[in-house]
Amino acid sequence: MPLPNLASLYPLTRSMLFAMDPEVAHERLLDLVASTQHHWGRLAYAQTRVEDPITLAGLRFPNRVGLAAGLDKNARCIDGLGAMGFGFVEVGTVTPKGQPGNPKPRMFRLPQANALINRLGFNNEGLAAFVQNVQKARCRQQAGSMLLGLNIGKNASTPIEQAADDYLACLDGVYPYADYVTVNISSPNTQNLRSLQSDEALEALLLALAERRRALAQTHQRLVPLFIKIAPDLDTDQVALLAKTLRRLCMTGDQVNDNAWGLIATNTTLSREAVQGLPHASETGGLSGAPVLEKSNAVIRQLRAALGKNFPIIGVGGILSGADAVSKIEAGADVVQIYTGLIYRGPALVEEAALALKAAAA
Repeated sequence: MPLPNLASLYPLTRSMLFAMDPEVAHERLLDLVASTQHHWGRLAYAQTRVEDPITLAGLRFPNRVGLAAGLDKNARCIDGLGAMGFGFVEVGTVTPKGQPGNPKPRMFRLPQANALINRLGFNNEGLAAFVQNVQKARCRQQAGSMLLGLNIGKNASTPIEQAADDYLACLDGVYPYADYVTVNISSPNTQNLRSLQSDEALEALLLALAERRRALAQTHQRLVPLFIKIAPDLDTDQVALLAKTLRRLCMTGDQVNDNAWGLIATNTTLSREAVQGLPHASETGGLSGAPVLEKSNAVIRQLRAALGKNFPIIGVGGILSGADAVSKIEAGADVVQIYTGLIYRGPALVEEAALALKAAAA
């Protein structure tokens, strides 16, 4: 029997949440989802999932709409978020050790632009607590359920020259529980992190991850795909160089090696061109939401042209409607993720985007 769609009441909830400090609202919403996800209280946000399966990176996605990392950094709400109708949910970013992140205030709304700015800085409780929470998620035991992505990063205190050690430690910890693992090298809120997107640094990191994954795949008898999350602020030459590195290390001809690699394009932007003059526009941090749509789509187009039709690409950035989701697929993405759109539109956006993508693929 279809679930009653109470998610359409979100505009009322949003007005209450938007009266609070953004980070306080964020935490209270997560507390609500965490406390209700396993009983009737989840009817306040649950929806019947749109079935529109697609196989990508050797994985069967129940539909093409996922939740981007960053909303649930500590993996507390996996089942509740999955109940909103997502085909896949990504949680994190997790770092080996817990860390508080950057000083508050560090989240800002720009409602006139349907946008957010954050400089959270990978605040999380650390790998051990993260894995414990993932293990509690009931969706992992349900056949045909949504897929689960686990997003990994480095501690702020780890020198950039030793970043690979943090990524490898996180990969070891999350590997047994992930449908795919995302390697976050594009947050603007950890000093020097985006330097890992350069040709030489990216190659060294990918080689280290590939070697460790071979050992983990042997131990656990399954190969978990790795998705690399990149920034929207790369220029044309930088995107071309990144694509060249990926082709060299992750592809044989036009085929991705063992369905083992993918890209998530893109993270938040440092650009303020689209929000100049708005309150909070001058705050440092990553800008997300509607102003990122075309910027991320441009990167996706270039990547698709450079990598060919078979390289898995998850498109994220600026989706606030079904039409926005379709624009990501038209740019070259295979599936999409939302985050800021969920804050502004609520769970109804998940269904709207999933139905639009299903119709576009028909």
